[in-house]
Amino acid sequence: MTQFSRTPYEWPTGKTSAFCFTVDVDAESPLLWNMKSETTARVIGQMEQRLFGPRVGIWRILDLLDRFGIKGSFFVPGVVAKNHPDLLPAFVERGHEIGLHGYFHEIVSQVSDEEFTGALEASLEVFRAQVGIVPKGFRSPAWEMTPHMLSELTRRGLYDSSLSGFDHPYTIGDVTEVPVQWAIDDAVYFKFVGGGADSWPPSATGPILDSWVDEWSMLHKEGGLLMLTIHDWISGRAHRILMLERLLERVTTEQGAWIATVGEVAAHHGASANAERYKVPVRAPELIAEARFGRER
Repeated sequence: MTQFSRTPYEWPTGKTSAFCFTVDVDAESPLLWNMKSETTARVIGQMEQRLFGPRVGIWRILDLLDRFGIKGSFFVPGVVAKNHPDLLPAFVERGHEIGLHGYFHEIVSQVSDEEFTGALEASLEVFRAQVGIVPKGFRSPAWEMTPHMLSELTRRGLYDSSLSGFDHPYTIGDVTEVPVQWAIDDAVYFKFVGGGADSWPPSATGPILDSWVDEWSMLHKEGGLLMLTIHDWISGRAHRILMLERLLERVTTEQGAWIATVGEVAAHHGASANAERYKVPVRAPELIAEARFGRER
């Protein structure tokens, strides 16, 4: 087992921690992926919920970031960019980073290596055609990765933001990883689609805000990274915008906090001693051919 030193992660001069505001602009893409079967009922309730994101929610989020002078990172599935061609130009015009997030928000376990590569290439083409930009970063739908996916990112020189092995950036194989955390993802608490598909009602914002502020307080003290992840159709709702406003009021008043895009953090990591200090191999689970329990006889 690889052992790591307790050497603190090195941030840019004068900075002691980092905060990234990221949006996974899923909109209708996961629903389209789930409805790929010809036998799936063509219901419209969840579609309308999700289209609230590109119609209303994303613009509230952009205005919120403008009020605080924060540049965010927007990870956009190819089909969302194609269906809503005003989104990528708006993100770029306001100075935000844009990144890849699959094409149909396809689930890793449901696609082959070849299909992943095809989805990546199709998404890149949409970004080039709409804004003339080749993104520098990738975030996997549902935050799962395979060795093939990492090798494709390596081949294209892309960073990743899908894994959770540290609470500061690290290197996995030859890929810069800017980690996520499920506990700081709005969908875990607030996603609710109705129709009997949900196991519990959406959470109230107060307790979640408290836990996110606690996480930020500790990470800032320890010199870590808080990677906030929200979704256009979930956190674009009015009361959740107020929750995010209160979180940003806390983060932006913290001395020494580096508020940066994921791309900026990735570039810093790759150019610093952190890249080798915090480097891990790609370790996929291996099948257990035979399991024996207890003492050999």
